[in-house]
Amino acid sequence: MKLLLDSHVFLWWQANDARLTREIKNVVRSANEVYVSAVTAWELGLKVSLGKLRLPASVEDGVTESGFWELPITFAHARVAVALPHHHRDPFDRMLIAQALVENLTLVTHDAAIQRYEVPVLSVQ
Repeated sequence: MKLLLDSHVFLWWQANDARLTREIKNVVRSANEVYVSAVTAWELGLKVSLGKLRLPASVEDGVTESGFWELPITFAHARVAVALPHHHRDPFDRMLIAQALVENLTLVTHDAAIQRYEVPVLSVQ
């Protein structure tokens, strides 16, 4: 299984947050590949710069320490993101959806609105 973590899931993973059940943690740990998108670094960096979030380390350091893979943004991702139906207006989430579709990844998220798209989702309840 190849996974793409939504931004909040990455934060919860870093914080060992109880919202990630043992089952979800086991799925992430046993996945063949786990990705964190460059769009997550962008989104979380913006929140840090606005004073809405504090991070113990950079997203890049967190990805490396977790053994995850960085997923850059490509033209193919952008092309799919702009063609998505407008079920969801968050541009960061739309890019994550596009990346999951293009790269054949399962998106790990708590966001129910993402499930309106035809993208494989592992729901964090």
